[in-house]
Amino acid sequence: MTEPQMSHAEHDVKRKHAKGHHSAPGNERIGSFSDGVFSIAITLLVLEVKVPDDITGGLITALPVILPKLLAHVISFAVLGIYWVGHHNMFLHIRRHDRWLLWMNILFLLFVASMPFAAALIIHYPDDQLALIFYALMLIGAGLALNLTWRYATKHRRLVPAELDADLIAFVNRRQLMAPMVYVIAVLVSFLNLNVAKLLFILVPLLYIVPSPLDQFHHKQLADTE
Repeated sequence: MTEPQMSHAEHDVKRKHAKGHHSAPGNERIGSFSDGVFSIAITLLVLEVKVPDDITGGLITALPVILPKLLAHVISFAVLGIYWVGHHNMFLHIRRHDRWLLWMNILFLLFVASMPFAAALIIHYPDDQLALIFYALMLIGAGLALNLTWRYATKHRRLVPAELDADLIAFVNRRQLMAPMVYVIAVLVSFLNLNVAKLLFILVPLLYIVPSPLDQFHHKQLADTE
């Protein structure tokens, strides 16, 4: 006996089910795991800022040594904070996940977890161009991995709400790529002047911490999709 032929409606149901079975709702564990990696990375940053054991002439004489290290720590802390905010806001729109998204997120966290080592190089070798380039490459990698995750999730509204505004998607793409572009410029500038390149690393946190139109756009979109 042959199986009865399925109706067009049954074919549609089966096709939609097959299309959607590769993704799953709920990103709570992704958020928890990511937050844990960020917490550990941010905590490890401060371990590289050590008080000098022997200060001849008082603490004031050690300030030229301590302040650059403290500044590198603050900048690295701010950069990780910026990436955490971006990751957090991104996953407010990403409602589902699949295997590819999980591994893209892990790739992003690889760069986040590497930040304490990259920051340590800058702290201990502030005038070494290779240390600055490695530091920049870690930040470029984090930014590109974050953007790759966003592009994958939003392409054809794969893992985001169908009504998510196309302008918001494009805005986030541009904003996520802004920091990696500045870091690439910093690497190129380092071949001419290392101090000017360092100033570009200070510029990035200022660009992202100052409120932008994305904040209102982002929260309005969340309200519209709830």
